[in-house]
Amino acid sequence: MQQLERSFYSKASMYSFFVVTILIFTMWIGTGQFAHVDMMLFGYLIGSIVFALGITGRMVSWSLRPATQQILKRSFQNLRTRSHKQRNIRAVLKTAFDNIILQKFIFKRGVYRGMAHWLLAWGCIGSFAITFGLTFGWMHFSLIDPETYQIVVMGVPTIKMAADGLFAELVYNGLNITAMMVLIGVTMALIRRTTSPDAKVTQRVEFDLLPLYVLLAVTGTGLVLTLSYKFLGGFMHPQLSLLHQVTVVLFLVYFPFGKLFHLPIRPLAAGVPMNYRETVDTRPCRSCGEIYSTDEQIIDVKGILAAQQFDLQLADGSYLSDYCPACRRKMRVMKQMNLEQPPKDPYAPVETMSGIQPPGFGRRRTSGEKEDYHE
Repeated sequence: MQQLERSFYSKASMYSFFVVTILIFTMWIGTGQFAHVDMMLFGYLIGSIVFALGITGRMVSWSLRPATQQILKRSFQNLRTRSHKQRNIRAVLKTAFDNIILQKFIFKRGVYRGMAHWLLAWGCIGSFAITFGLTFGWMHFSLIDPETYQIVVMGVPTIKMAADGLFAELVYNGLNITAMMVLIGVTMALIRRTTSPDAKVTQRVEFDLLPLYVLLAVTGTGLVLTLSYKFLGGFMHPQLSLLHQVTVVLFLVYFPFGKLFHLPIRPLAAGVPMNYRETVDTRPCRSCGEIYSTDEQIIDVKGILAAQQFDLQLADGSYLSDYCPACRRKMRVMKQMNLEQPPKDPYAPVETMSGIQPPGFGRRRTSGEKEDYHE
């Protein structure tokens, strides 16, 4: 693999080459050697290829981070462990169902917020699936007779459906359904971000609001395009079609480089509970002896920090991660107060790390002397 990587400028360029090659090959198969290419979708095709290149480059860069490498290494190691195979598979499936399908981690922050995020996520996933399927020719519709259509997937005929049936209407309006999901989710998110005092304080326009505006533009122009050819007799259809294509291409180009990038990497978080949450804590605190974590997690933390040259090693040779959270807080306070060593005179002013000298604990009282709180 290393020898193959030397043929390319970087690891990102190597994987980008493979991804584009696979996309073109699958398009060649799905379109019957490019016999069913829809030239009206050419703009979407270019945008999708740029999207694939951007996602690949970002994924490679993300995977090269020390924390990501350590977690991926630990995940593959646990998946290969036969003694915990059933537990690991069960943990991955449970996490994927709870956090990807149901997205419980968002609903814990509020039902309204969870519903908005769920509609946005699954609306985008459905739109991506349909758009890429049609753009790369992975699926198309074949007319069997004047009343019957057949869905062809990767050149293989599959489901037949009545042209005027309910199932056909759902298939034809798949993008409209997912667009409505995204539109409702975006509207709910914008209402929250413009009315919630907490969101106003922490959000950034270019990071938190811009993705919502882009999604609103894509779904809005797509639904208006449907409204034009279904109810307005095709009024301004060419102009609206071009406008929608421009918004989709801009969205695809922007996607890998903004906040929406968390969508493709979120499923990889399904392995985290398998590594750290489904195991029994066995790590004792170096100071108080309380069990506070697992050996694997502490080893990974030390490895990640060492790779970043931020190991937090203490003077006695131990590491900050060897102590439980409560002891870490005590150590931090004692460090700031410059009280790591017992003071020579407990009644003298405290020499803190900041240079400020708080008064001591008062003068030593003689035997039988009353304490005066008004001094």
